[in-house]
Formats: sequence, C-alpha cells, structure tokens
Amino acid sequence: MSSPDAGAGERPVRVFLVDDVGAFRALMRFTLEEDPRIQVVGEASDGSEGVDGVERLQPDVVLLDLAMPVLDGFEAMPMMLERSPGTTIVALSGFTAERMAQLCIASGAHAYLEKGEDVAVIREAVLDAAIAA
Repeated sequence: MSSPDAGAGERPVRVFLVDDVGAFRALMRFTLEEDPRIQVVGEASDGSEGVDGVERLQPDVVLLDLAMPVLDGFEAMPMMLERSPGTTIVALSGFTAERMAQLCIASGAHAYLEKGEDVAVIREAVLDAAIAA
C-alpha cells in the first residue's frame, strides 16, 4: 500500500466506492481523485455488488454507504472484510454520527463520516484509513 505522502513512483491509495446514488459516487470520485495520492479503482450501486467488487479488486479503502438495496452497509461490511482482509472501510452515510459512529466501528469500520462532511475531511479519512490497514 502507498504512503499518504506518496511521491513519484509510489502508488496511490486504491479506493472502492459503494453507494446507491450514482451522482454521489461521481461526486466522490471527482473529489477524491483531485488528490493525486488517491485513485478510485471501482464503484458499486448496492452492497452485493460492493462485496463482489471488493473481493475482485482488493482495494486499500472502501467508502461505504449504509442505506442501500440488496445488502445494506452493515450486512456488506463483514463480507468485505472477510474477502479482502487488507481493506479498510470508511462508512459514509446520511445518518448522524451520534447515532451511527459507534455501531459502525463495532461492525468493523475504521471510521464513520456524515455525507455532509467537508471534502477535505473525507479525503483525509481515506488517507488515514489506508495507513491503518
């Protein structure tokens, strides 16, 4: 895995996006890839597709929504961690952190962020999660 201070020759942190809203995934891809230390390697629109993609791509970090069809984030999280043990999960959802953060951490996520969070905070959480892996 790459260092968050990746210089020339070091590979960027590989991120997989899982969210059922295509416009949100596009926004996250654009926002994350503004930082040359981050590369979005794939996307999924539900938890089941997310589990398959994470298993196939073995990303460094998954940015995971909680409320999705087929499998929600809580159902998908343990499957992702089992099938890609080197992957770290950052949950990013519309639920308040007060309500969800502890539950997400207890379920295996490295961090929990609310969807309204500043983009710089989201980028730093992804880079921090890559170090933790």
